[in-house]
Amino acid sequence: MKRFIFSNINSLLINAFLLFFLLFATQNSQEKKVLKFFNKETIELPISFILGTSLIVGSLSGNFILSILNFQHKDRKDT
Repeated sequence: MKRFIFSNINSLLINAFLLFFLLFATQNSQEKKVLKFFNKETIELPISFILGTSLIVGSLSGNFILSILNFQHKDRKDT
């Protein structure tokens, strides 16, 4: 259980650092696009911010799914 928590905290810290760096890096971005999501439109966002946040969300969700599967696999192995 400690390994499960440490792995996820480590991932959260790394991705928070990446998001912090992403916010500073996209301040001067000039090229902006509007996202359409469920027939709703967002404000104009820089393309680099859209790509960066999708990378961070994918990294977090992939790590959580992998750690849950590993945790369940180890529980089955122990019984």
